[in-house]
Amino acid sequence: MFQGASSLNLDAKGRMSVPTRYRDVLSATASGQLTITRHPDGYLMVFPRPEWEKARERIAALPMTGQWWKRVFLGNAMDVEMDGTGRVLISPELRQAVGITREVLLLGMGKHFELWDKDTYQAKEAEAMQAEMPDVFKDFSF
Repeated sequence: MFQGASSLNLDAKGRMSVPTRYRDVLSATASGQLTITRHPDGYLMVFPRPEWEKARERIAALPMTGQWWKRVFLGNAMDVEMDGTGRVLISPELRQAVGITREVLLLGMGKHFELWDKDTYQAKEAEAMQAEMPDVFKDFSF
């Protein structure tokens, strides 16, 4: 399970260094193979390949009424591999689609990651914190 936030910088070629704490797990469970795709909320989802394959099958099986959303998720998916130093290339198309430039935030979300432009994430988080807490969390206790 992936959790936690990492502030990272993309290099001039658009490569991201996967944080060390995730590299061994990704190498062991996915042979360093990842799939990156767009999310309509303005970020990228980063999946270990085996997790993506499960999600891809579920998305592909959706009815034709969801065809445009299938295009967003499946049509934008790009397979990447960590290089010897733990870097992955974030394609120019995906970076442009969600406004990622240099500073990013990688969030562990359980079985996958979210990759946000840092400024975009901070703005959306501030907006969410100003709103009322969703009902689903009101009765939640730790």
